[in-house]
Amino acid sequence: MIKLFHQVSQECSRITTELYSTSFSSSIRLLHKDLRTPIFNIYGFVRFTDEIVDTFHDFDKVKLLADFKKATYEAIEQKISLNPILHSFQLTVNEYNIDHSLIDAFLKSMEMDLGKKQYDRNGYEEYIYGSAEVVGLMCLYVFCNGDKNSYEQLKPYACSLGSAFQKVNFLRDLKADFEGLDRMYFPGCDFSNFTQEDKIKIEQDIQRDFDHAYEGIVQLPLKARFGVYVAYKYYLSLFKKIKKLQPQKILDTRVRIPDHGKVFILAKAGFRSQLNLL
Repeated sequence: MIKLFHQVSQECSRITTELYSTSFSSSIRLLHKDLRTPIFNIYGFVRFTDEIVDTFHDFDKVKLLADFKKATYEAIEQKISLNPILHSFQLTVNEYNIDHSLIDAFLKSMEMDLGKKQYDRNGYEEYIYGSAEVVGLMCLYVFCNGDKNSYEQLKPYACSLGSAFQKVNFLRDLKADFEGLDRMYFPGCDFSNFTQEDKIKIEQDIQRDFDHAYEGIVQLPLKARFGVYVAYKYYLSLFKKIKKLQPQKILDTRVRIPDHGKVFILAKAGFRSQLNLL
């Protein structure tokens, strides 16, 4: 019956992913079927942790995160948890031997969100690594399936992709982060005086991340390549929309890709894949 418990737990992670992010869940479904469940398991863990620091304002977030952190490591060590999200996550961590230092870095970044409101360059880079790059690296463990040489070769590109995704999120959510959570992630930027110069500098940095990430996407194992490419194209399209806006417009609205736009991105990516252009 333990297999049934595994299945129930992993279904919880899948449902969590689908309800919280239609874009990521759609991209995950484009991965080879062997990869989908472990990636859902990783996202479920990441999503729940992020919810603690971003959403549960009426509760003791410090205690909730500390308890969740303790339960995470216990689940990994004992190879079981009655929390289905943690149980499914530990299954993936233990199956693919994911480096625990990546989990440490992620949880540290979530702890930073409980206190830090402004970031200098070093803090910003540390936060980007822990909150986004390591998530890409956890997924890369799954994509490489024990091939350490491939992992090491693709590691820098996975970091760049995670970094690009997170920085686009920061730009898109600038208003919500500042007004709702009193955060400004970009170092040296002032929400009350966010200039075109600030925006261009950030966009140039993001474009470098995207360019570098693409070099790695085309080297990914075939089982992972198409799904990751579609996620890349979705965020790149979001980024291009943001680039066209004036700074004040970003502060006033949250940019989205409409459903028909996502369908177009998927169709175009599928066409390129059929022509072996990825």
